Amino acid sequence: MDKTYRPQDIEQKHYQHWEQKNYFAPRGEGTPFSIMIPPPNVTGSLHMGHAFQHTIMDALTRYQRMMGSKTLWQPGTDHAGIATQMVVERQLAEQGIKRHELGRDAFIEKIWEWKAKSGGTITEQMRQLGDSVDWSRERFTMDEGLSNAVREVFVRLHEEGLIYRGKRLVNWDPKLHTAISDLEVENKEEQGHLWHFRYPLADGAKTANGERYLVVATTRPETMLGDTAVAVHPKDERYASLIGQFIDLPLVNRRIPIIADDYVDMEFGSGCVKITPAHDFNDYQVGKRHNVALVNIFDQNASVLAEAQAFQYDGTEWTDFATTLPTEYAGLDRYEARKLIVAAFDAAGLLAEVKDHTLQVPKGDRSGVAVEPWLTDQWYVDAKKLAEPSIKAVEDGAIQFVPKQWENTYFSWMRDIQDWCISRQLWWGHQIPAWYDESGNVYVGRDEAEVRSKHGLGDNVTLRQDEDVLDTWFSSALWTFSTLGWPEKTPELATFHPSSVLVTGFDIIFFWVARMIMMTLHFMKNDDGTPQVPFHTVYVTGLIRDENGQKMSKSKGNVIDPLDLIHGIDIEALVTKRTSGLMQPKLAAKIEKATRQSFPDGFEPSGTDALRFTLTSLASNGRDIKFDVKRLEGYRNFCNKLWNAARYVEMNTLAEDGSPLDCGQFDANAEVALSLADRWIISRLQSTEADMNRHFAQYRFDLASQTLYDFVWNEYCDWYLELSKPIFWDENSTAEQLRGTRRTLIRVLDAILRLAHPIMPFISEEIWQSIKPLTGKTGDSIMLEPYPQPEEHKVDAAAEADLDWVRNVIVGVRNIRGEMNISPNKPIPLLLKNGRTEDQRRLDDNRNFLQKLAKLESIIWLNADQDAPLSATQLVGEMQVLVPMAGLIDVAAELARLNKEIEKAEKELARIQGKLSNEKFTAKAPADVVAKEQEKADAISVSLAQLSEQRSRIESL
Repeated sequence: MDKTYRPQDIEQKHYQHWEQKNYFAPRGEGTPFSIMIPPPNVTGSLHMGHAFQHTIMDALTRYQRMMGSKTLWQPGTDHAGIATQMVVERQLAEQGIKRHELGRDAFIEKIWEWKAKSGGTITEQMRQLGDSVDWSRERFTMDEGLSNAVREVFVRLHEEGLIYRGKRLVNWDPKLHTAISDLEVENKEEQGHLWHFRYPLADGAKTANGERYLVVATTRPETMLGDTAVAVHPKDERYASLIGQFIDLPLVNRRIPIIADDYVDMEFGSGCVKITPAHDFNDYQVGKRHNVALVNIFDQNASVLAEAQAFQYDGTEWTDFATTLPTEYAGLDRYEARKLIVAAFDAAGLLAEVKDHTLQVPKGDRSGVAVEPWLTDQWYVDAKKLAEPSIKAVEDGAIQFVPKQWENTYFSWMRDIQDWCISRQLWWGHQIPAWYDESGNVYVGRDEAEVRSKHGLGDNVTLRQDEDVLDTWFSSALWTFSTLGWPEKTPELATFHPSSVLVTGFDIIFFWVARMIMMTLHFMKNDDGTPQVPFHTVYVTGLIRDENGQKMSKSKGNVIDPLDLIHGIDIEALVTKRTSGLMQPKLAAKIEKATRQSFPDGFEPSGTDALRFTLTSLASNGRDIKFDVKRLEGYRNFCNKLWNAARYVEMNTLAEDGSPLDCGQFDANAEVALSLADRWIISRLQSTEADMNRHFAQYRFDLASQTLYDFVWNEYCDWYLELSKPIFWDENSTAEQLRGTRRTLIRVLDAILRLAHPIMPFISEEIWQSIKPLTGKTGDSIMLEPYPQPEEHKVDAAAEADLDWVRNVIVGVRNIRGEMNISPNKPIPLLLKNGRTEDQRRLDDNRNFLQKLAKLESIIWLNADQDAPLSATQLVGEMQVLVPMAGLIDVAAELARLNKEIEKAEKELARIQGKLSNEKFTAKAPADVVAKEQEKADAISVSLAQLSEQRSRIESL
């Protein structure tokens, strides 16, 4: 092995070997285990959230592969309708080309060209993350096979009456010109106004207090052009006499009714609410209850129409009628129209007042513009019927969420689910398999030929396919079975469906998880005809945030690219990366300053294994993760520790010519003598193996990482390797003892590497290949080796108890050295007192270990009646561990040193206490900053107490 661990030299060579050997494909006849990757959008690159989830999925896959399961990790990407279309449109715009100038077919060709060039970005990043996916089965949601599944599902649902076309109010994105779902709308808090308008009562009517008008309050004055009622609460005595009468709507001269509805809050404003059913979701429901007209005043750009689109619904069908709008607003953007409408009300004396108001503005998560509720014809899925069995599947435990509390989130949404609008007014995506004749009749089929044949339409009938495409989540909802060849009954479908576990973020439980469950239960059946679930377990991860708990975003300048962590990036390149594309110079300057302060040298290369280990160590169930680069540095050191431990093993098990020394690996009859340390580490390994298997079964990757770290660093490296040295140093060690320790070194290291492999695939493979000649194994790769399983007969409680005693004595001596500032290399005498018979036996059995590792010149056992000189003391149980002070330290020099440290600590404590007593500081500083200062003060106070106690001891010598 090389002296230095250099991940860049080992990682991709092993990945290429694994891939060339096709080791990621399902193997053997074990129990099937499958994971379907949440398909990343083809538009971009993998971010820290992907790195986190991919690490979890790969760890599970590699673990199950080593457990003998027939594993499939199915890769693929999503066509990402809106996002991809936006990317390509921007690229064309830079060339001065608009998509409508190209036409649909040519534009889609451009998207396919772009996908061919950029699609490899994600797959290359996945390889660098070590993802052991079966690349031979890579899928894309627009592949012909998956497209066929999409058409099949659409047609069948339509035939069953579960897909229908209807006129509904939708979230309309005026920039992208498409409907979007509620889940794609972000509510942003903004400072706005609340305008109070006077609406004149018709036919001379008056309110109870004699007013000839009603006052309504609105945050959207422009929508008054589409008002079709004013609502009051049925129990509001102020307006009881006006219910059923009318308002003369200003500006448009439309007479609208006054209706009573419980939706109205009597305590808010005047208790009167304008009802605009075509431009507000709540008003839409009120309008349906009272059968009032819907007047759509906007076009697809959210500009005012010259003639409104008006509709009336009688409970079964829609009828449309024409109604004019004031000509002065025609063609104006909604916000320009707002200004003129407010001015017109003011001029007419109908503007009562304007108040500042904080409001939530719904905006498209892609476009960033305010969404407009808009009445359109769209395609819908009857989600309520599909939701019923989906709720039951989770209630009955056929599907389990980990952590379990996410089931409540799932139930909350599913039990109040609305019909799913699945059509989008885009060009990129699965075009809806529906055709229209010249009379507007609609026909659904798998293709035009089927439509003509099924409905007896001759070639003389002109048909036009619906131009809309399906919501991206429609095809993604079929992911677990469409990727395995459905609707064909393929061997892969029979073997790997249902999949074993889905790893995903809580933010797409509604977008994706729930819809997969609905679709799969409806279309996939077991051999006995019962519905089949898409997966048995949903492991829900938290979100990756920065070290301060802030969401990572380009505008905050805190985005971290996982590949930058793996390969490293200098500060200049990092600044350029974080500020490029920012339109505001002030924001760019702010981000640059923060970046240079936080990472003055950029990121040093960490390697993939260190990043993966960091991510798993942070994977507490369902919690958001604060990603601190300092943790990554610590786990890079862990990789170094493992590397150096392996080199130590090699040095003590290989001869100078590189041939294996006698360690009993190749001779089952070779006699070996196991030391206490050998028996202890073998016993501790069994507990570690049991814990690791349990943590994987329970999806506790954080505990698995901690268990592995503690065993490797604290037990194997810090103790066992040190305890093995006296065996090699002692000229009196027998061949059997040397053989036993060498064999234990190798076997435990081999087990460590196999335990680590699912989380740290590269370093474990590299070291395993180096020590393979010592193990007697002939396999080609560690990933094909079995995952370690505990063996009860190797658990040695007595050895663990004895070795713990040895460790405690050594730690006690080291603590005394530290407290008394005695050099670690200075041999010192040791006295043991108040010990039991068992303590004396342990001393007799392990005197050699103690003297070598604690650097002792002598060990003396004192009986109860023997007095000890003035000594520094530690306790091991009831036994006193004593180091006589006389002659070991320079009392004057040590007192001078302690006084200097105490003085320094007192000054620092006074400074911090002064800060904390300053009311200006505590009032203005963030709470976490104040808390940190208090923590510093508390820590210094503890340190001062310890230093003072130590000084008192020295003074007594």
